Amino acid sequence: MSVTPKGIPIILDLDPGHDDAIALLLALASPEVELLGVTTVYGNQTLEKTTANALRVLDLVGRDDMPVAPGADRPLVRDLTVASHVHGDSGLDGPVLAPPTRAALDERAVDFMDRTIAASDAPVTLVPTGPLTNVALLLERTGGANIDRIVLMGGAIAEGNMTPAAEFNIWADPEAAQAVFSSSIPTAMIGLDVTHQAVTTPAVIERLVATGQVGAFVADLVEFFSVYHRETYGWDGAPIHDAVAVAHLIRPGLVTTVHRNVEVELVSELCRGRTVVDLWRRTERDANADVGVALDTGGFFDLLVERIGRLA
Repeated sequence: MSVTPKGIPIILDLDPGHDDAIALLLALASPEVELLGVTTVYGNQTLEKTTANALRVLDLVGRDDMPVAPGADRPLVRDLTVASHVHGDSGLDGPVLAPPTRAALDERAVDFMDRTIAASDAPVTLVPTGPLTNVALLLERTGGANIDRIVLMGGAIAEGNMTPAAEFNIWADPEAAQAVFSSSIPTAMIGLDVTHQAVTTPAVIERLVATGQVGAFVADLVEFFSVYHRETYGWDGAPIHDAVAVAHLIRPGLVTTVHRNVEVELVSELCRGRTVVDLWRRTERDANADVGVALDTGGFFDLLVERIGRLA
């Protein structure tokens, strides 16, 4: 009797958020990973709203078995700022979704992650796509025991989307981000340098709609998400930031990375949250992250459309 092998055990740490919702759907549709649970954090909206959004997306695809644990509702030391200017009042504006049919777990994210990781037969990969507060708190508690690696969406080598210098997830809680990059856990930084290569086109939207109900939902997400990016960048689409982090995990080779040192600026007001990447090895600092530098855009969207189609 043959046994179907399980995928890489992962926990998604999300702040849904349009691109977080798409990342969650991609993970659910991909046998390369075994999603052990979802934890939520403030970011694209308040914790209450991001948690509700995670539950609503899971309801959409009939996954009320997937545990959802709410986490940090504010940064470690900074004031709370949410990205409502991008994601709207609900954090998931655009498509119409019913209220969640269940409540989240009565267990905090760090407790859930600690318990779930300790119980896993194989080391667990963390995939955080929001501010890194939950992950920093977990590392402070456990030191990273039984964590295989961290594949995060955040940062950039040379641009920002919250300020000229910083990407939002890192800017929101730079102290948490620095704690993650300072840990001994292998870390991949999937930043704006590659996620800004994952911008949807009308042709991609047509392909998503053709896959069925879930694809049409994703297209509706992108339609709203595109408004900000059209006004800001002049793009006729939106970057699916967070799904690129999941795709990097399930399809090695889509994202090209280089092993480099990454430090987070904590002091400068002008450059708060900048990920200072030693791309050309100008310092003697040890490399501590695999930094995304290029994306196979066509391959990424082929994968996304095919997997979303599986959920139809």
